[in-house]
Amino acid sequence: MEQLIFAFSSMAAGVGACVLYFWGTNKILDGIYPASGSKAGQNILRANSIRPWLFLGPAIVLLTLYLIYPVVNSVMLSFYGPSGEVFVGTANYSWLFADQGFRESLFNNLLWLIVVPAAATFFGLIAAALTDRIGWGNIAKSMIFMPMAISFIGASVIWKFVYDIRGENIEQIGLLNAIVVGLGGEPQAWITLPFWNSFFLMVILIWIQTGFAMVILSAALRGISEETIEAAVLDGANPFQIFLKIKVPQIWGTIAVVWTTITILVLKVFDIVLAMTNGQWGTQVLANYMFDWMFRGLDFGRSATIALVIMVMVIPIMIWNIREARKEG
Repeated sequence: MEQLIFAFSSMAAGVGACVLYFWGTNKILDGIYPASGSKAGQNILRANSIRPWLFLGPAIVLLTLYLIYPVVNSVMLSFYGPSGEVFVGTANYSWLFADQGFRESLFNNLLWLIVVPAAATFFGLIAAALTDRIGWGNIAKSMIFMPMAISFIGASVIWKFVYDIRGENIEQIGLLNAIVVGLGGEPQAWITLPFWNSFFLMVILIWIQTGFAMVILSAALRGISEETIEAAVLDGANPFQIFLKIKVPQIWGTIAVVWTTITILVLKVFDIVLAMTNGQWGTQVLANYMFDWMFRGLDFGRSATIALVIMVMVIPIMIWNIREARKEG
């Protein structure tokens, strides 16, 4: 009960502070540049040129505090040693490109980039197309979208039960091993299998992100002109041809935005790997590797260097994504 009261009090205080800020700053601005007197017109123009910055001010401060400052600080830390006090120049970058753990993490991230966005977008597109054609489509969409409401850690716990393995001659409660044993096979420790275990982890993120892709692409499909589809039907096109040659090209921009949005998420994937394997058995990824060096290796310089690599990989995709989203808008 106390936590609930604290939560509501925090929300009320936040909203109240915002209202007070905007009311107070506008009041002060109107006092400095009154809309009356001999210079009324001039004052109104000046006030109107300043007023937008009053609204943008808090956002600019927060962006500086939580985005720009951490980036600048990370760049500086990448030139310092473990404690962040001894200047080591480019030693961290030399270590980075010679480190086997970094190469493994980079390879796994690239593997995730190839598989997860493509699979999640594909399944989301198929789900969007099929659920719009059935009477209980909204129920199906709700079920597919439901994993989006689960945290990555929660989803990992669920899938741990799917991949779970028990000892020999013990009943398998893990869904996958139960099926394998039921078909006469031998149970496997799936998340310890080299190379393939990364794909088993990818399934979790695909399962979560398919719902996101489905919702966005379903809205795009519904925005396609019915006249175009009717013309294609009159020309003798079958449903598959209509979908592949009429619908998909018209929503290609939306598909690209969904693809790149999931790609940015994949570049920062951390929770699933941490909860499932903690980077063991060849499943290490960049974000988890950065976390290891920061909190286990206690090396701020190396962790900052890895963080900058992730940032450099994310920025071009993010810029392209924003441009495509603006085109769609």
